[in-house]
Formats: sequence, C-alpha cells, structure tokens
Amino acid sequence: MRSERWRGLLASPQFASLAILVIVLAAFSAVNPNFLSPLNISNMMAFLPELGIMALAMTLLLTAGEFDLSVGAVFALGPVIVMLLAQTAGIDIGVALLIGLLVCIAIGAINGLIVTKIGISSFLVTLSMLLIVRGAALYITQGFPLKSWDQPGVFVTLLAGSFDLGPFKLYVSLWWFIALTLLCAYILNYAKLGNWISAIGSNRNAAVARGVPADAVKIWLFIFTSVLAGLAGMISAFRISAASPVAGTGYELEVIAMVVVGGTALTGGRGTILGTVVGAFMLRAIRNGIVLIGVPGLAFNIFVGAIILVMLVLHALIQKRSAWR
Repeated sequence: MRSERWRGLLASPQFASLAILVIVLAAFSAVNPNFLSPLNISNMMAFLPELGIMALAMTLLLTAGEFDLSVGAVFALGPVIVMLLAQTAGIDIGVALLIGLLVCIAIGAINGLIVTKIGISSFLVTLSMLLIVRGAALYITQGFPLKSWDQPGVFVTLLAGSFDLGPFKLYVSLWWFIALTLLCAYILNYAKLGNWISAIGSNRNAAVARGVPADAVKIWLFIFTSVLAGLAGMISAFRISAASPVAGTGYELEVIAMVVVGGTALTGGRGTILGTVVGAFMLRAIRNGIVLIGVPGLAFNIFVGAIILVMLVLHALIQKRSAWR
C-alpha cells in the first residue's frame, strides 16, 4: 500500500516539476554561490507572488478547459484606474481600489459571457480583450506611467508592506500568495466546485448531463482570473511606486508557462496548485539565475521554451506510462 503511494507520487507531474526545480537551483548555485544568498532570495521573492497569484487563477481556468490571454493587460489597467481616480479625481484610495476591482470583474464577466453564451473560443475572445484593455490603459494615460500612491496608509501596508524574516526582506504579497494558494488548493482538491471544474475540463457535455452548471462555473472562473490579475497589478504598483500602462506585457504567456510547467493540462481536466507553485518558483529562478551567471537577459525565452518543452515531454511520458498500467 505504502509502496503504491510512493510510486504514484513519483509518477505525478508535480514530482517531475519539483525534480527539475531542484536541478535548476543546484545548477545555478554551483555556478554562482550568491544565487542562494539572502539578498538574492529576497529579490526573487519580491516579484514571485505577483505572477504567482495570477498563475493560481489560471490553473483553475485551464483545468476547466479555458485560458485567459488578457491577464497581462488587466494587470496594467487595474492600478492605472486606481491611480487616476485617486490622484486626478481626488477619490479616496479605498474607494478607488474597489472601483478598480469592479472594472476587473466586468472584464472577466464579459470574457466569460462571450465564451459561454456565444460560443467563441477563449483564445480569440481574450486575445481581443487583451488589445482592448491594453489600448484603454495606453489611451487614458497617453502612454505615460503614473506615480503610484506614496502616502502611508492601511491599504499600502496591506498590499505592499514589507517585513524582515531573519536575513530576508519579504513583502506582504507573499502572505497574499500563500493564502490564495491554500484557497485554490482547497477548491480544486476538496470542494465540490473543484470536482465540477475538473469534470468540465475533461468532458463538458457529460458534466452538464450530470447537472454541473458549466457555463456559470466558467464565467466565475474568468471573473476570478481577472480579479486576481488586477489585484496582482495593484500590489506591484504600490511596491514599485508606479502604475505603467505597459506593465504586464507578456505576462499572460509567462503565467500560462508556469501553470503548464507545473503539470496542469492545456487541454483541461487535470490541474495541480502545488505544481503551479513549483512552476512559478522555477521560472522566476531561471529568470534570476541566467542574469546572475552572466547569460544575456534576452536569452531568457530560450531557457523558458526549452524548460516548457522538456516538461511537456515528461508529462506526456508520465501520462502514457500511467495509461499502460
């Protein structure tokens, strides 16, 4: 019994991802001992939660058989709206944050309604939304970044406060990431909604026949994905004290890469929150490590593409081996 459990663990996509992560960390630390220094780990952990938060929502959406290419643009638009309302219109920062999140809810709802009710592919719908949202952010700012809210207050502390943990300097966003990881893991692995999500991604018609409200679930997942993208953008804007209309460019592909590298199936039906966390750590470690060891930053995409290909092959081989058994 115990040996079967270990065998199942070793054959899981999460284990393959974790093994690759350990190899990556060991390789970078062998080439440059400063890679695992407290300062460098603090630098990696400053930015990781923001992309990780988006990756968590994308995991649920991909498990349901859909994905969202507009998250990078929503990452930029959310804080841009907040800063414009707070700085130009003089609206209270708390109210501005709420309005920004409501805009993100509207974007997600539009994506979900068009995909489910009209039946257009989520690739086409969210690609169009990416252009609309990015264009809106550029238009309302005239292409210039906005200075973020620099007045101390409860919202700044809650979103971008920092604290010391021994030799490490960490941000409150890490707690957001941990809390949302636990929430998404509970939803996917223990809640009825998680069973619905997996069933929809595996076979939507069969799920609907068994009474699963597939359309409603997908709409709420699109909303959840947009809200977390906007939240991540607001956290980032407060942390770096700037809200840029071009922030988040390319993040949609990096987030999907984190999710897929972690073991979630692009075709839906299989998702893993633990794998996504591992994938997020892996891609951030690669981005940081290749710069630290002197590889040009422009080569990052080569490494990411190679890692994704290796992980896809590994996951495909694991699936085939499980099917043979």
